[in-house]
Amino acid sequence: MKHVLICGAGAVGLCCALFLRERGYQVTVIERDSAGGDGCSFGNAGIVATSHFTPLAAPGAIGLGLRWLLDPGSPFYIRPRFDSALAAWIVQFMRAANREQANRAGPILRDMLIASRELYEKLADRCDNAFGLTKRGLLMLCRTRAGLEEETRAARRARELDLPVEIVSATRAADIDPGITMDITGAVFYPLDAHMDPRLLMRKLTELVIASGVTIHWSTQLDAWRTASGRIAAAATSQGELAADEFVVAAGAWSAQVLRSLGCKLLLQGGKGYSFTLPAPAQMPRLCSILSEAHVSVTPMGGALRIGGTMELAGLDRAVSERRTQAIAAAAAQYFPALRAQDIAQVRPWAGLRPCSPDGLPYIGRFAPYSNLCVAAGHAMLGISLAPITGQLVSQVLAGEQPRIALEPMSPRRYS
Repeated sequence: MKHVLICGAGAVGLCCALFLRERGYQVTVIERDSAGGDGCSFGNAGIVATSHFTPLAAPGAIGLGLRWLLDPGSPFYIRPRFDSALAAWIVQFMRAANREQANRAGPILRDMLIASRELYEKLADRCDNAFGLTKRGLLMLCRTRAGLEEETRAARRARELDLPVEIVSATRAADIDPGITMDITGAVFYPLDAHMDPRLLMRKLTELVIASGVTIHWSTQLDAWRTASGRIAAAATSQGELAADEFVVAAGAWSAQVLRSLGCKLLLQGGKGYSFTLPAPAQMPRLCSILSEAHVSVTPMGGALRIGGTMELAGLDRAVSERRTQAIAAAAAQYFPALRAQDIAQVRPWAGLRPCSPDGLPYIGRFAPYSNLCVAAGHAMLGISLAPITGQLVSQVLAGEQPRIALEPMSPRRYS
């Protein structure tokens, strides 16, 4: 029985462990945080977003980013600093932010997102829906005519990709989600989208992999690697050396740092996002939504409501910016008048780091020159959305099978 060591116990790492264990591999996972930690897999929007087929490096992103660059409260912000890795990332981001690249990435992301949704449905059936998968769709809410026109263009692209979508009036949006009062011009409805509680998902995934025989070493730091003849022999950790036949790096925003000591260059930046979880909101929507112009997500999670957003490239710093969290609270109150900004701002904010590649596609696959090294990272805002399909693809790669989705565009070596 081959032994696989996975670095990272976020949603992606645990899904890799689950699929590999089902194939009969012996699996060990190491995680830098303690059990039940507070990483990016816990505080996110919990959306399974088939609507998010446009990559982070979207057409027009450069112009928008330049307008926002000097505003620390804007939805997208790069903290000025001298960092060669950040400079290299920005160069490749600028090269990727064009229509041609978006057209190439769109079908890949669509296929992965639909496949992941199907796998989530199977997982929900398997565990009596312990993580609250809710299939009611997603509303892209627009307050301005210009915002609605932009989302309408995205809806046309969705139709070209054979995704169901409906452009709706403010009245129709209220019919779709009667649970909350909206101040909008119109919306776009994506019926295939779903949402869940990511903390419940992480709890259930952890239970499932441990019950299947996976060993997880919590609070374990990876210090170095031992290599020989083009292969990795073992990982030196704070809990001792761990040998294995195969190694999978799924360490989220820390993946580039983990790989650096192997001489493997992975262009990756931590995109900091924030969220508030309101325990008893004044009104509760029935489905998840994106506040289009503000780039803020709103997700019902049981009796609570999670509001999150922003993308801040600030290295691996998880410090909370009050200016940015206030901007999220203010935006939510604009779209949903029943949610007062001062009430949202009183809730303690969460901050996490999304692992962002320059072109918006994740890194999945073998990483030469080491024949037994695989990477599963760089999912940006789609980590929860793409975790199951990523786990399945990694298991197919390690088994020597043809992956169900072609991995060449997602090669970890594409910027090496």
